[in-house]
This record gives sequence, C-alpha cells and structure tokens, in this order.
Amino acid sequence: MGLFSKSGKAKEKEKVKIETATAEESVSNAEDAIYTTLVFHDDSDLSKQEKYVYQFHHQQLPSLKPNQISISGVKLSRFEEEVVVMAFIRNTLDKAVRFEVVDLLLLDENGQALAKKSFDLSEMGEIPAVSCMPWSFLFEEEDTLAPIPDNGWKIAFELKNQAPQEHALDLAPTWREQLSDAQQQNLQQLVAGLPKLNQGEVNFMGLEATFKENDQLAVTVLIRNGSDKQIKIEKLPLIVEDADGDQVCQGGFSLDNFEVKSNTSKPWTFIFPGELVKKKNPDLSRWKVYPPNSL
Repeated sequence: MGLFSKSGKAKEKEKVKIETATAEESVSNAEDAIYTTLVFHDDSDLSKQEKYVYQFHHQQLPSLKPNQISISGVKLSRFEEEVVVMAFIRNTLDKAVRFEVVDLLLLDENGQALAKKSFDLSEMGEIPAVSCMPWSFLFEEEDTLAPIPDNGWKIAFELKNQAPQEHALDLAPTWREQLSDAQQQNLQQLVAGLPKLNQGEVNFMGLEATFKENDQLAVTVLIRNGSDKQIKIEKLPLIVEDADGDQVCQGGFSLDNFEVKSNTSKPWTFIFPGELVKKKNPDLSRWKVYPPNSL
C-alpha cells in the first residue's frame, strides 16, 4: 500500500483493551472464537493478486477473543538501513474504531525490544467492527535498539501499564561496524548486569581511559538513560578524576545529532587534547567521569 504512518506523541482515541495477537491470552478458545473480515483502506491500490496474498495471510491468523484490538506481523522487508513491516490490525469490538497515535515495538522471540516507534494512524480512518486491515510500518535506523533478524520477530503495541522493557544497549552504527560480535555481547552483558537506574535518571559510567599520542586522553563512557524518553545531547562538559580523587582533565564536547534512546545505555569515546590534561601520570586504576552540572 505504501502507507507509512507518521511519528508523533502517543494517544489512542478509543478506550479499548489492546493485546498483541501473539500473546497467549489474546487467542480465543472454541467457545468465544471471533474471526475477523479482511478489509482494505479506500486509498489502497492493490492488484487482485496482491489482495489474494493478503487474504491468504489473513486466513492463517488465529481467532481472537471478543472486544480486543490486536496486531499481527506478516512480512518484513529491508531498504538499506530501514525496515518495513506489513501487519494486520484486527478489531473484535462490535463497533468501528479509530486511532490517532500508537507506540509499537518490534520484539525478538524472547520478547526483547529490537525497535520502537510512535505511529500516527489517523490516516487509516475507521476499522469496522469485527474486521482486519493491513498496514505498513516504517522503522528507520534511529528507531532501532538492536539488530533486527529476518525471522523470529514480532510486532506489538507498547502498553504503558506493562512492566518496563529490560534496559538495553544502544550502539551507534559505527560502533556496530567496528565491534566484533563477541565485543558487542560483552557490552550487552555489562549493561544487563549494572544496577537499575531510577526513573528519569541519566548517569555516566567510565569504561576505559587510555593515553594516546601527544598526551591525549581517550575516555570511553557509557551514557545511561533511565527515562522513558529519548534524550538528545548537543554540548557535554566532562570531568575526569583518578583514584586519588584528583582532577585529571576537564573539557567540553560538541556533539552532532547525538541521541540516547529511552531506557538504554550508549557507549561513546571522548578525547581530551593534551593541553587539557592537568595531572600527568594519573592513577587510572580507578577513575570516574561526570559532567560538572546535570544535563
């Protein structure tokens, strides 16, 4: 259909129960089974063959319980760094529903988040009672939390009253290219084993500090975002202290389009020029890094 939803703030127009079609509790038993009717958006331009394909996939879906809104992923396509997911949105209410903006997740087979994005579904219009409408969802590179496999994925509504997702590792594309699978796995294990952040907390954890040529100090920092919102950092002042509590260096960094996704930790390396290094031969057996003021 080529109908990619726009991003925005999440708000659902109908006060209805939402469950994913893959959740065990959403699949009906024989007594209350509801089967939806496939409908297409008025602006869709599909050939007969394309409609037959949608009808085939629709027939494979499990039945649902009454009074549910459900989403089921059918197909994943890749376009360079972007991923397009074709999915069915099903309505088993006895009335039509409309949506404004919903939050969607791509999950792996273990329920871990692979991507997250808000989609404006107002252009879908009404989904009739007891019906199913196909729709396409575009996840861009900045929406990705982890590598997305071709198989073993599922799409789900993000429910605000659900238990929060596990804190995840957020790697920039350049880091994914430069780190081996083993190094990425070690970072993921490190992030998973760290103490939980308070709601809304953002903190900085030093990973590695090494001296380079011309007395430059390269500091790799894990920026941890414990909030449910993505943060963007344009300018970041940092101080490094050694094991003696002495200030080794202080400097400010300008960052270009630097973002840390919600509930993730992102590693980054900052290089202090030699002239900013105040203490020569510091004791870096233990050290810490922090901004002089809160963000």
